Amino acid sequence: MALRMWASSTANALRVSTASRTNISPAYSLSRCFSTVLEGLKYASSHEWVKHEGSVATVGITDHAQDHLGEVVFVDLPETGTSVSAASSFGAVESVKATSDINCPISGEIVEVNTKLTETPGLVNSSPYEDGWMIKVKPSSPSELESLMGAKEYRKFCEEEESH
Repeated sequence: MALRMWASSTANALRVSTASRTNISPAYSLSRCFSTVLEGLKYASSHEWVKHEGSVATVGITDHAQDHLGEVVFVDLPETGTSVSAASSFGAVESVKATSDINCPISGEIVEVNTKLTETPGLVNSSPYEDGWMIKVKPSSPSELESLMGAKEYRKFCEEEESH
């Protein structure tokens, strides 16, 4: 409410009409509109992303997820060679707010783990799609990727989730 009042008074001071903006949902959280959703990735409803390249899929948590978690202070990841199943937990992220399980969006064998996260867990916050990736998986069922959301669907999913 205070944010809307500030925006309205600022618009008045700048003599900007807000009449054309009446379709903006007041339930939409301004803090979440800055979350980055990248095209070309697949997204799970549990807020993990997958980038499938060749025979390997890279997995991490989304910008939206890291924003909700707050400052990440510890990341618990499995060993290389571990088998993972779609929608099951493979590790955990501990933040100043809470500890959350990380689910794998696809089934397969872990072929690489991002060991940088042991020393610098904050990479999950500062670079969730690049340096903050968590595991690389050789998918056992690449067709599982088809059940995940694209960027447009994930953006809509996050907006709807925020409005509830």
